[in-house]
Amino acid sequence: MKDDPARAVEPAPVDSQDVQGLADGLARLLRVEEIDTDLYRGPRNPGGKGRVFGGQVVGQALMAAAGSVGEERSIHSLHAYFMRAGNEDYPIIFRVERDFDGGSFSTRRVIAMQKGQPILNMAASFQRAEEGLSHADIMPDVPGPEELKSEAELAEEQRGSLPDGFYQMVTRPRPIELRPVGPWSPGNPPRLEPVRHIWFRVRGDLGSDPLLHRAALAYASDMALLGTSMQPHGVSWVSPGLQSASLDHAVWFHAPVRMDEWLLYSTDSPWAGSGRGYNRGRLFTQDGRLVASTAQEGLIRIRKK
Repeated sequence: MKDDPARAVEPAPVDSQDVQGLADGLARLLRVEEIDTDLYRGPRNPGGKGRVFGGQVVGQALMAAAGSVGEERSIHSLHAYFMRAGNEDYPIIFRVERDFDGGSFSTRRVIAMQKGQPILNMAASFQRAEEGLSHADIMPDVPGPEELKSEAELAEEQRGSLPDGFYQMVTRPRPIELRPVGPWSPGNPPRLEPVRHIWFRVRGDLGSDPLLHRAALAYASDMALLGTSMQPHGVSWVSPGLQSASLDHAVWFHAPVRMDEWLLYSTDSPWAGSGRGYNRGRLFTQDGRLVASTAQEGLIRIRKK
């Protein structure tokens, strides 16, 4: 699934009712319908065209997996493999397998399908709450979101260097707001170290369901990750000939999180080669708590003319 960089913000302020509508729309998109025992249907993204965003499939698969697990157990990790691009013209069907229920952990497998073909396989593990040994990374020292411009504002400033389709994607209202730290110039990408930081949050109030917030984190974690491995090579999503797609994606949930509050997504890429880029991410709250970690390998291929 393509790491679509345009899950962003509006080019101009909107009123609070419109902002809340974005959050409500994301909640509706992530909630799945139970159509039989361990069988669920994920809704289509209204207005979506072309390929389904990979984070949507992962978030909906998590909601489906949790449907067979008691509320006393929370998701602590998921590992997903993308096999085929999803099609926005069809809903997604999720089949859940109950592999294991132990004293502390429950494991589920999820197959996401469209038109009878699997598009994603995911394993998810849930844990009963308990105390344990504790330590965590320290949040990087970067400017806060209040000091930064959104991707939409940056796109307005650089409109002349951006393809029209990319500009339209970045500047239309989206439920996830992103504010990059450091250079953002996809039309003229500089060569940079494979490290990046970006703040994001859900616009509006996402409610009090902790599972929905974790599904929204899984959704957003597919943003701004694969692009980290492109930075040393001076290419971006709009570079001629670039072919990109997420191949697999993993999330570890360390602590409860609210996705309608700012989170810092700190990513790095220790390796790229053979047409693939490997990326890691850490998510911190504004007060410095590490709440989740991610890893992803994706296709980054330059097509030969």
